Amino acid sequence: MKNYKSEQTIGQLEKRKGGYFFLKIEAEIVNQFKNKRQTRFLCTLEKKLTFQCGLNHLGDGNFFIILSNKNLQTVNKKLGDKIQYELNEDPNPLGVEIPEVLEAILEQDENIKASFESLTPGKKRNVIHQINKIKDIDKQVQNTIKFINESSKPRLRRQL
Repeated sequence: MKNYKSEQTIGQLEKRKGGYFFLKIEAEIVNQFKNKRQTRFLCTLEKKLTFQCGLNHLGDGNFFIILSNKNLQTVNKKLGDKIQYELNEDPNPLGVEIPEVLEAILEQDENIKASFESLTPGKKRNVIHQINKIKDIDKQVQNTIKFINESSKPRLRRQL
């Protein structure tokens, strides 16, 4: 399956689970995609707004996609409204764009590239998000290598 279209009512998780607005995605739908629950999506709301997203576990075997307040405002929807949506497999396996600074460093340093490639997709996305938070290019360069090295270190688990 490459895409899925549907309509549903916007839900909200309990406050103790984050209180996010969300769209519920049934496990049987998710399992039709090639990468199943690891699938990254381009979600289009009301044929107006498209954003990159991933799946979160709902806790009952099904999944959900978080809808931000900003995205809901953009399509003029709120909790309890019906919303049309379309899910398309994101052609970008990471589901986020790689910053220019990171691309340049990966091209120039084989060791850093090997460390970055050894990371899980989730850790790669985390490194990218950390880099994108920094607005100063020089600081991005300084911190990119640090972020990759920290992410590639094996974490020791405490024995209980």
